[in-house]
Amino acid sequence: MQAEVTWIEGLKFLGQSGSGHSVVMDGNQGESAPSPMEVVLMAAGGCSSVDVVDGLKSADQQVLGCRAKLTTERRETAPRVFTQINIHFEVKGIALDPTVVAQVTSDSLQKYCSVCLMLGHWVEMTHTWQIIDVDE
Repeated sequence: MQAEVTWIEGLKFLGQSGSGHSVVMDGNQGESAPSPMEVVLMAAGGCSSVDVVDGLKSADQQVLGCRAKLTTERRETAPRVFTQINIHFEVKGIALDPTVVAQVTSDSLQKYCSVCLMLGHWVEMTHTWQIIDVDE
């Protein structure tokens, strides 16, 4: 896997993935684009959401939607690393089994999500979940 980051102007940078996709990042506290730390946070949410949806589908659950809401705490002084991240999963579906939802959300953070597992060596990673039931 490869990536390239090019300075645009000020503290704005263009990140380009090896697969040909781009994201603009703004080091000026996210003034005109996500900050690099916000991109890291979104990566954790995206990676863990893939695991949750895939896990629910593999367990034959009728999952219709998944939203990950991430909150953090950061150090006040440089380096302003994350000290705590909570991912709250809102899982929407038909007759979802709470036991399965609990298991796949836990497994994501503890076994499968590459981003969360990397961050978890330095950051307190927690999660919560909620089922939004949709009538058939």
